[in-house]
Amino acid sequence: MSTTTTKSSFWQGLRDGLPFILVIVPFSALFGVVATEAGLNVYETLAFSVVVIAGAAQFTAVQLMMDNTPTIIVILSALAVNLRMAIYSASLAPYLRDAKIWQRALVAYGTVDQSYALSAAKYENEPDMTTAQRLAYFSGCLVPVLPLWYGFTVVGALGGKAVPDSWALDFAVPLCFLAMIGPMLRTLPHLTAALVSIAAALGFAWVPFNLGLLIAAFLAMVAAVQCESFLERRSKT
Repeated sequence: MSTTTTKSSFWQGLRDGLPFILVIVPFSALFGVVATEAGLNVYETLAFSVVVIAGAAQFTAVQLMMDNTPTIIVILSALAVNLRMAIYSASLAPYLRDAKIWQRALVAYGTVDQSYALSAAKYENEPDMTTAQRLAYFSGCLVPVLPLWYGFTVVGALGGKAVPDSWALDFAVPLCFLAMIGPMLRTLPHLTAALVSIAAALGFAWVPFNLGLLIAAFLAMVAAVQCESFLERRSKT
């Protein structure tokens, strides 16, 4: 494949990732604010973002820490929120099986909601892409995301106390996930998982330590698998 084609895939990924700047900036800044309010210093807050690089899990862990939740519950809750990353990896693996192991390792690190949502749709719509093109596209998707995630985590940690409550930065959390999930709800199993997760999260909101979210996630995955199995059996009859 020509270098020009690889470059064009990279730039396409970068262009597709640009809209996420609108939510990444307030999202990461908000995490910086919340993390410092929970007692982390600026360096610990940045390290949290660099090492974990999973916004939802980070917010979950920090919020539970602020509520003096037992450490084991904090860890289990963060892991449960991040179970979707295992699903993301399994989804991308067939497209990148020919990549070198260090390339797959970097993709694993860079697999976040934004890079997955864009790449999964791209790979599915253009199955003739080569491995090099797929890697280039994936890398391009990350360029507008990772640097800003790191940078504005620090900005939020340093200047969080100066941000007035009227700015309502917490709007970025649901908005970010709605922007990513909405376009992906294209099949009945996807819709089933979404509806079950919403109903279960509301129904189990009373469970201590936010464990209702774990229950909701589990029920949603089971419902989606059962729905997909039903559709497969129906198609064979």
